[in-house]
Amino acid sequence: MSQLRIRAAHAHDRDLLAQWAVAMALETEHKQLDEKTVRAGVEAGIADPAKARYFVAMHESAVAGRETIAAPAGTLMLTREWSDWRNGDWWWIQSVYVPPQFRRMGVFTALYRHVEQLARDTPGVVGLRLYVERENTNAQKTYEALGMRDAGYSILEAEF
Repeated sequence: MSQLRIRAAHAHDRDLLAQWAVAMALETEHKQLDEKTVRAGVEAGIADPAKARYFVAMHESAVAGRETIAAPAGTLMLTREWSDWRNGDWWWIQSVYVPPQFRRMGVFTALYRHVEQLARDTPGVVGLRLYVERENTNAQKTYEALGMRDAGYSILEAEF
């Protein structure tokens, strides 16, 4: 029997989370990220909850009915955005990654439900947001099935 457990990321997760971020960028946006920069970014985010909060889904399975083996099965990162319109914080879901062998097993749903409950239990949080590539219709269907809706915005950027 197997189950998913969600935990906060720790410093020792840095290398795996950085690998997953690089894999996600290549898979979804066809961008090759600098691994050293991403590793430093993940390390900084884990060390400072004001920058980011990372969560890891652990796939736990019992072996021979006794020993439990846990394997990292996915991740997401939360950041905050202040809204003066609502006098509260939006929590942004970012850096979502589930390795191929754990996809379609409810990993993202477990991560989402975990942070959704944290958000609902945290005074001043007004909701959850995320951005998704226009062509990533599979991800969009997943997010919509969880109750998320198109907010009607396009994201523009000026990268430095």
